[in-house]
Amino acid sequence: MLGFYDYTVILTYLGVVSSIIGMSFAVEQHYLYAVICLLVSGLCDMFDGAVARTKKNRTEMEKKNGIQLDSLADVVCFGAFPAVIGYCLGMECKYSLLFAITGALYVLCAIIRLAYFNVTEEERQKSTDGKRKFYQGLPVTSAALIFPFLFCFRGLLDAYFPFVYAGALVVTAVCFITNFRMKKFGMKGNVVMLIAGALLLAILLVLKFNGI
Repeated sequence: MLGFYDYTVILTYLGVVSSIIGMSFAVEQHYLYAVICLLVSGLCDMFDGAVARTKKNRTEMEKKNGIQLDSLADVVCFGAFPAVIGYCLGMECKYSLLFAITGALYVLCAIIRLAYFNVTEEERQKSTDGKRKFYQGLPVTSAALIFPFLFCFRGLLDAYFPFVYAGALVVTAVCFITNFRMKKFGMKGNVVMLIAGALLLAILLVLKFNGI
């Protein structure tokens, strides 16, 4: 079969599967489950690079495949998936065209950023095997925390929530392609993000079970 199937890519594949399942939940308007799937995809992405680097004898082809695969997975998980959630919210308030436009803008900016990352990362890896220390622009994986965080306020914002979500899509999209440096999280940062994700999940479950 074509492709790579060893342990170094399993988390990336699982993240994509989680997002596709989450899209089906969003279409059925089960937004809590959709957002949980987004958090799971973010968790998979957080550790897939670390898992891949444990294989010390990776070939150049495996490294290049990892870069491409990670970005393609990010398009699905943190590009298309949040846009699909937004479109489904827009259908509820009869503004589906507006939300389709904001979703398209969001996905386009995510693709532009990821393509730029692929080119610069490939060039960087030619000169060093070390880890990247800074991001350029907001990483698309930040969507795994931004949009679940917004859903914590869905009950408070009520009918305005879809429009707030659409606005967040636009602002996040602009941040994807804005040229600024952002320090990359180390292991301690990843632990903080993991705790933040767990807290978001707990808050969303409490709100759900309390009917808020």
